[in-house]
Amino acid sequence: MYLGNQPALSYTSFAKQDFTTSATTSYTLDNPVTNENEIALFINFVRQEPTTAYTASGTSLTLTSATSASDDMYCVFLGKAVQTVNPPSGSVGSSQVAASIITGQTAETSIATDDTVLIHDTSAGALRKMTRANFVSGVGGDNTPAFQAKYTSSQTLAHATATKIQFNSELFDTDNCYDNSTNYRFTPTVAGKYVVGLKIKFNNSQSSRIFTMIYKNGSEYDRSEKWSDGAGTDLDPLAVQIIDFNGSSDYVEAFAQQESGSNMDTNSSTDTRAYFYAYKLIT
Repeated sequence: MYLGNQPALSYTSFAKQDFTTSATTSYTLDNPVTNENEIALFINFVRQEPTTAYTASGTSLTLTSATSASDDMYCVFLGKAVQTVNPPSGSVGSSQVAASIITGQTAETSIATDDTVLIHDTSAGALRKMTRANFVSGVGGDNTPAFQAKYTSSQTLAHATATKIQFNSELFDTDNCYDNSTNYRFTPTVAGKYVVGLKIKFNNSQSSRIFTMIYKNGSEYDRSEKWSDGAGTDLDPLAVQIIDFNGSSDYVEAFAQQESGSNMDTNSSTDTRAYFYAYKLIT
């Protein structure tokens, strides 16, 4: 029985002292004792008999026979039990831990930058705590470099001639990798796989085959085509490809071609139904 608050659960261990031995019979204890029966003395891992092999009082330990410098000697304080409310290191397993040990186990909808997460360090066999900012560093990525551009004026397309389309108005360009004033090409500075897409509007008054073409490093890489019905303005099917870039010299351009037997113009509308774009894939 007890009065007041219930005491916390205690864990008991015995204090131990290692001695630096020499050719002597006198040693000093770390903790005072009433007599030799309150310690268990070991010399070269053999337990010594109290009173016969040694006596102790206060912090003085006296041996019957002197030790040598090569001896290994230690004692355990039987009368000094050290109590703590913390369990010994490594003594708690999964069966001793309740499922409620981690609070707030519901899914989080957002994580602050300075929030911490636990990870297991396999090399050290220990749990480590990291901030959210450090944990996500290098994970995932952005779909950049990326750009999208449109054109603001018409271009004349000669019969059966591949013509570079001057997409001269940028809607966005994350890394300044698209030239919208001189060569009208996308040259990403980061190696990787990119989605490249292209669509062009044609003004026509006769039936013809029309093409949009993606060029890589000056050569045709892919195309889409359709038959125009000659009814006025046609949108060519979208040409899309996934293209590998080396990150330095590789580039892509937009081309168009028509086979009507005479000249044909691209539509000069400034809307975004005609466009050229690219973005990097996260791989």
